[in-house]
Amino acid sequence: MIEPLAVYTVPNCPQCTMTTEALDAADLPYTVIDLMTDAHATDMMRQFGYTAPPVVIARVVSWSGYRPDCIAQIVALRDHPVLAAE
Repeated sequence: MIEPLAVYTVPNCPQCTMTTEALDAADLPYTVIDLMTDAHATDMMRQFGYTAPPVVIARVVSWSGYRPDCIAQIVALRDHPVLAAE
């Protein structure tokens, strides 16, 4: 089973909404962290060099913005027969 992704968002962000909708459609688990209410998360995103939401963090990859290509890669890894058996 794939670990939940962390999705760092802000309210009224179209790219954030598109990202969470794509994750829902792909049936990928995730946790939403609101950058407007979590100062620690905001500082962490700045330290990693991200300047725009959403920021998605998986086990070994992360990205910023609406990236359906990255979501598709996570789905492919989840559905890979060898990795799915672990």
